Amino acid sequence: MDRGRVQHEGEKKRVMRAAQYVRMSTEHQKYSTENQAEAIAAYAARRGFEIVRTYEDAGKSGLRLDGRAGLQKLIADVKDGAADFEAILVYDISRWGRFQDSDESAYYEFICREAGIAVHYCAEQFENDGSLSATVIKSMKRAMAGEYSRELSAKVFAGQCRLITLGYRQGGPAGYGLRRQLVDEHGVPKAILSRGEHKSF
Repeated sequence: MDRGRVQHEGEKKRVMRAAQYVRMSTEHQKYSTENQAEAIAAYAARRGFEIVRTYEDAGKSGLRLDGRAGLQKLIADVKDGAADFEAILVYDISRWGRFQDSDESAYYEFICREAGIAVHYCAEQFENDGSLSATVIKSMKRAMAGEYSRELSAKVFAGQCRLITLGYRQGGPAGYGLRRQLVDEHGVPKAILSRGEHKSF
């Protein structure tokens, strides 16, 4: 076989090094870091990526960068030139973040792109290739991700207010000298809960 042909085939099969970023808050089991990693691995196998590094934020809100050590480390590695990968694989736009300002989400992606590292959203139905259609869809999805958080926050707050008006206490453990009481759906007392005990439904 011709040596040049062997070399050409070897170049064609070159595997690109990639990092994966996974984030899970507490909202949906489908967004568990394991499920994200499985989908990302399948995407990597189809596209010829080798996952060499994982950045993870478990149990973290996507509203802001504060408290997200995984994403902070990823951005720092990219900025410092310490990134030993050519691409970043993320499950979808909402896992990158539900930033209230969609420009903030775009800014962190721009930092990566400026360093020559592309961000791939593995579960999205569009290719993040910089085309006009991808840019429009991506901007819309970023705004939707942020809006979801705003709506969820409003619903949670309304639910908490309703429980308070019904006479239930919101917050952590009961105060000194107080006990938590389990009641049924009609408000009929069932049992006293000991410290550390939780209702089973």
